[in-house]
Amino acid sequence: MNSIWQQFTLGNLQLQQWQNASYLHRPIGLLRNWRQSSWLMQWSEPLGALLVSLVIGLAPFVSNDLVKVLLLACASFWLLLTVADDAKTKATPIHWLVLLYWAIATVATALSPVKADAFAGLMKLTSYLVLFALSARVMRRPRLRSIVIGVYLHVALIVSVYGVQQWFDKVEPLATWNDPTSTQATATRVYSYLGNPNLLAGYLLPALILSLVAMFAWQRWTAKALALTMFLVNGACLAFTGSRGGWIATIVAMVALVLLLRQWWAQYLPHFWRKWAIAIVIGGFGILLLAAIVASESLRDRVLTIFAGRGDSSNNFRQNVWAAVFEMIRDRPVLGIGPGNNAFNKIYPLYQRPRFTALSAYSVVLEIAVETGFVGLACFLWLLVVTLNQAWVQLMRMRETRSREGFWLIGATAIIIGMLAHGAVDTVWYRPEINTLWWLMVALIASYYPNTPVRSPLASIALNQKLS
Repeated sequence: MNSIWQQFTLGNLQLQQWQNASYLHRPIGLLRNWRQSSWLMQWSEPLGALLVSLVIGLAPFVSNDLVKVLLLACASFWLLLTVADDAKTKATPIHWLVLLYWAIATVATALSPVKADAFAGLMKLTSYLVLFALSARVMRRPRLRSIVIGVYLHVALIVSVYGVQQWFDKVEPLATWNDPTSTQATATRVYSYLGNPNLLAGYLLPALILSLVAMFAWQRWTAKALALTMFLVNGACLAFTGSRGGWIATIVAMVALVLLLRQWWAQYLPHFWRKWAIAIVIGGFGILLLAAIVASESLRDRVLTIFAGRGDSSNNFRQNVWAAVFEMIRDRPVLGIGPGNNAFNKIYPLYQRPRFTALSAYSVVLEIAVETGFVGLACFLWLLVVTLNQAWVQLMRMRETRSREGFWLIGATAIIIGMLAHGAVDTVWYRPEINTLWWLMVALIASYYPNTPVRSPLASIALNQKLS
């Protein structure tokens, strides 16, 4: 069983012989001698971290066109680093599946009925995947990892402060975000610099989780106080967005965080807390949440719309879009229509229900199936399994060394799970402000991959049972 799991998650992947013989791999390290003599390339990793930080730090405030320019700069610098590689940096199983997913998207583009539009989507996807590759490389250094995370947390704090100010100012909506026939038609929903409350909620979810784990990862008390401030402000702003998908994602991410923290501290907890910690923490959180719903009429009305079915205009809109998307998948189930919203906008009108225009599938899973078919969806799910497996394996390895860096790994894992929950009912995941954060979290997990083999997750579970 362990052997099968190792093969499925690429735990025993050996590509050394292929790398030595492959013509595709030979350009790597071609400029190695130049790199050793170049003064600028001695600062290659810090420069890469600076580029990644610029993308993450400026994304909420600038136009998508400028973000594209920054992503192009990241891609160019990553290509330079790769050609000048010293051959010591090894690709992880996550890298290989990201490459496979890109290859499938490329084939889907070649076979797309709207090739030009799909090619534009492929270029956008490529820029995000190269950002992942560059981020995974520079964040192998703990100091650079902390800098990139710190930049995002400080920028998110600025975004949250402005969002909280909008709440007190009762900012006017930029569009009809609530059902006009409901009691929440005039409710205030903040959007800060991002222009949309659902997009803002998706952007703040990683900040909420990372600020929470920062209270454990940062050592100085002043830093811990800052992390607590960030957590409270981010949490308040996320609540003020009124985003039901964001709320669901927060609950899912917090539950995942509790489970991972319990596992991290399991060997240090008394027997009572090892047995009951999860039930007490999640139960207490559930009671507080229920009390807030009962006490606040506006919150209660907003939460109940989740279960209103077609009785809520937003729910009804999504269900009509999903019905059309299912037909799109049925007609091109293998490799889809090609990546990108431009391709979607060309094909969707042929299937849409009257009066239900849409710019996306309003579900990440359905969007991937539409763009790259079931082949691409299977690869993406495989990538998720391998990523979460790697997170677990490295977490167990770091727990043995009691490294504080493990808290960032815990946070990234919980964030990915939470973003998937949000993505099940929305596609803000595809906006640059959030897609860059998604691949940053995947890169953060990949950055912990060691150069030496580590214990499999099944073996780690066996060890944990002995420790318990």
